[in-house]
Amino acid sequence: MDMITMAELTALSVRNPGWCVSLYMTAHPRGRESEQDPLRFKNLLGEAEERLLAEGLRSPDVREMLKPARSLLQDSGFWRRQSEGLAAFFTPERFYLYRLPIPFEDLVVVSEVFHLKPLLLFFAGDGHFFILALSQKQVRLLEGTRYTVDGIDLKNMPRSLADALKYEDFEKQLQFHTGTSGGRGKRAAVFHGHDIGDEDKDRILRWFHRIDGEISGLLKGERSPLVLAGVEYLFPLYKAANSYPALLDEGVRGNPDELKPEDLHSQAWPLVRSIFTEAREESVSRYSRLAGTGRATADVNEAVLAAHHGRVDVLFVAANVQVWGSFAPGMKSVRVHEKREPGDEDLLDMAAIQVILKGGTVYPVAPDQMPGHALLAAVLRY
Repeated sequence: MDMITMAELTALSVRNPGWCVSLYMTAHPRGRESEQDPLRFKNLLGEAEERLLAEGLRSPDVREMLKPARSLLQDSGFWRRQSEGLAAFFTPERFYLYRLPIPFEDLVVVSEVFHLKPLLLFFAGDGHFFILALSQKQVRLLEGTRYTVDGIDLKNMPRSLADALKYEDFEKQLQFHTGTSGGRGKRAAVFHGHDIGDEDKDRILRWFHRIDGEISGLLKGERSPLVLAGVEYLFPLYKAANSYPALLDEGVRGNPDELKPEDLHSQAWPLVRSIFTEAREESVSRYSRLAGTGRATADVNEAVLAAHHGRVDVLFVAANVQVWGSFAPGMKSVRVHEKREPGDEDLLDMAAIQVILKGGTVYPVAPDQMPGHALLAAVLRY
């Protein structure tokens, strides 16, 4: 799975000088359905080509623009390494591709900006979290939603304590024994936490500081909960090294090496579920209390302007709905159009991205569950 960071979201949100193609589709990491993914991707690229030609682009320019994406059709290894969803963004100069743990609805949008609303689940305040699984033998970082989980590649991370401290005589001082777990023939290393000395604690802390440095870099700008999974002895040591602000006090206790990603998800989700539920319910209540006071609005014009100026604290936005219009920083009003016109972008998408980039919270919601059945609902900071 690929990691999409706040920095990348910021880069994707910048207006481009030419046409932008945003492509989303459901993917399949395994099974017979995965064999059809390249064909579906090809069909979506064909749809993108038709739309670009309809916008007046020359055929050779369109073929060149889609060339990096079409090259993936022959890459069998790429299609064997899928997650639940695939998102691709390309202009004549840029190409971004993400394998993400959300089964997107198949969608192609051609506009002067990238269409980013389907990505909001990764930055929203409702159901997005991380799991850090720590053991003596390996380190895993996983990204989860309410329904899915997938691993994140830790390119610069020492994969084990031995790798991190291979020049230190750690194994002679850190005592552990091998105990049975999970049935006949299965054995796992278990730490003697109460016997470990100060020098050994220092060495583990140095390892954890390296892990925290990598995690904090990857999750820079994130506010989603982080659940720690590991043997109980490691919890206070990692918390002493941690600098990520949303690390939970509670975690998944036990040897995580024996747990598949799905098992870690099933144990971690109950720990974060109440956080999301309570925060969302409180935000709905705030909107209801503030409606009509000037501190809340369901007006698209007002909400887009407020989002641009950093005045929106919480935004509920209808998922899979577009409101076309235009707005530029120098404009004092938003232009909303019944149908998409040249230069338009999805105003709901624009507002949501601005709220996230300026530190607010966004909840993508099914249209029939929106507060007041509006297309958006904003709680204002002032």
